Amino acid sequence: MNRLVAMISAGRYAELESSARELTIRHPDSGVAWKALGVSLQLQHKDALPALQRAAAILPSDAEAHSNLGIALLEVGRLDDAVASFRRALEIKPDYADVHNNLGNALRSLGRIDDAVACYERSLQSNPGQADVHNNLGNALHSLGRIEDAVASFRRALALKPGSAEAHGGLGNALLSLGRAAEAAASYHRALELEPAYAAVHNNLGHALLALGRLAEAMASCHRALEIKPDFAEAHSNLGNVLLDIGRLEDAEASYRRALSIKPDFADAHSNLGIALRLQGRTAQAEASCRRALELNPALAPAITVLADAQADKGQFAAAEDLYRRAIAVEPDLAEAWAGMAYLRKMTGDDAPWLAEAQRIVAKNPAPRKEVLLRYAIGKYFDDVRDFDQAFLHYQRANELTKLHRVKHDRQQLTQFIDELIQSYGREWVDQARIHGAASARPVFIVGVPRSGTSLAEQILASHPAAFGAGELTFWNSASATYQSTAPRGEVIGSILSKLRTEYLRLLEEFSADALRVVDKMPTNFMFLGLIHAALPGARIIHMRRNPIDTCLSIYFQDFSAILSCANDLDDLAHYYAEYVRLMQHWHSILPAGAILDVPYEGLVDDQEAWSRKMLEFVGLPWDPKCLDFHQSSRSVVTASKWQVRQKISKSSVERWRNYAKHVGPLLTLLEQR
Repeated sequence: MNRLVAMISAGRYAELESSARELTIRHPDSGVAWKALGVSLQLQHKDALPALQRAAAILPSDAEAHSNLGIALLEVGRLDDAVASFRRALEIKPDYADVHNNLGNALRSLGRIDDAVACYERSLQSNPGQADVHNNLGNALHSLGRIEDAVASFRRALALKPGSAEAHGGLGNALLSLGRAAEAAASYHRALELEPAYAAVHNNLGHALLALGRLAEAMASCHRALEIKPDFAEAHSNLGNVLLDIGRLEDAEASYRRALSIKPDFADAHSNLGIALRLQGRTAQAEASCRRALELNPALAPAITVLADAQADKGQFAAAEDLYRRAIAVEPDLAEAWAGMAYLRKMTGDDAPWLAEAQRIVAKNPAPRKEVLLRYAIGKYFDDVRDFDQAFLHYQRANELTKLHRVKHDRQQLTQFIDELIQSYGREWVDQARIHGAASARPVFIVGVPRSGTSLAEQILASHPAAFGAGELTFWNSASATYQSTAPRGEVIGSILSKLRTEYLRLLEEFSADALRVVDKMPTNFMFLGLIHAALPGARIIHMRRNPIDTCLSIYFQDFSAILSCANDLDDLAHYYAEYVRLMQHWHSILPAGAILDVPYEGLVDDQEAWSRKMLEFVGLPWDPKCLDFHQSSRSVVTASKWQVRQKISKSSVERWRNYAKHVGPLLTLLEQR
């Protein structure tokens, strides 16, 4: 026996296996021989189960034999049988610390988390110095939502074993659940110093960095996790979250679908896919994804929140509020749900309880991204109740927080980009290129600076029976980049424009096969009007113009995430607006007369019918009185204007900036741009 133990200590497992086999042949009823054989096979990751079953049968009072058998059963997923073996070992040896730990692992795998916690605690009573057991206890406590207790367990594990990458990773997970993303990231970095190829920790670090708004680093962490483990569904989903945050909706959708191809019952990925689909205007598909997520996990609060968002998009504000409250009942501090409620109506003093809850969550120092959502919502509350100084304070805090973690807006780069557009798409180029275009009158483009009234114009047109509102399509952004990168000349222009036209018209077909006009209201398509007109010279372009300070302030008051890099700084907004004016002057000078209809937002709200008639005449549709009742439309509106476009036209947003006159100094120069 001493010789067998010496072989184990020396790592001579193959030699131990050979010796043990000889013993079982010479002494087939020797439980010790079978136990030695089973242990040698376990240590070599071979099938040890038959040998250990034989040992336990021969040695019914040997706690170690039953423990070894339990471990083998646990490894092959026979959890109930493993539990029975561990319990038999404890009947023989009640203070067997390792067995209490292993029993806890089996029970945790069965979802019996409370029982697992009791086992880990019993193991630690017998032997408090087990770092791995403290780590296991931390994971179990985290699963039960006892996050602070989990943090304490992970810290005890690390006090005993500072080099445990698993414990550093577990501590990071617990800290992230507490909203302490910066501390979580530090724990993950420490784990990766110890174990650089730890795919799960790279992925979780991506979560933490995303919460901190450090998007480039978050994306790198997700990619690193996938380099290590290409079929890591959670990392594909997390990569989708990063892509979603920077506005790459189609890429985000692809990542979520990749995650679901690997793990079809991944509830979080179904929920996240719902977000990406909703933001692309595919509301029915988004709702189906979220309902599937809730079939898999009825308590998944983010999925409930997406369903609430979808109801709000359709103007079903009471139903949306019910869903937000349902999400909050599951997850009381869910920032997305609390923030979403602020945009369902014009808030009043009666909403003071909402304000108190939002401020309570903010006071707990949530992750920056969560605080940003709530600060914008609190700003809206104070704007609605006309406490403008308080409103600006919260809007400013939201924007300053965002600036800390976003790529800085590059004014020089924007100016250079506009210069290149003006140089690349001159009058001569347009005159030559438009020869290759096709005069389809189906597309209608509504462009302008965001928050200039594009949603209102779309809602009016989409209320016409012969028109369909497709929302904000990203097609021309990528199409322009592709075109610019190939820098075509001569005859190649025709084939490229033909390809772009075909792809775009096919995209419109997906939204509506029979509408005479399909409206694309991506505001920033104003950047690409030269290319758009060349490919589709028959398309109509409606250009919304609004008081520049009202426009820029409205952008500053909305969460544009990373989609509009200038949105978080008034000086940057002033520069962006001036460059927009410069480019629109260029388009007006080179496109044919009548290609663009300028619609003043203030004129539209002052005389809705007159300007609605002008827009319909411009796009070639007869007058229809339904366009006056645009606010009664049930179509989905996936923009910050979803509530406003459900109301009758109001002049309350005209000259709104004067409420904030003492705060908007950098924008005052824009008055000359009117």
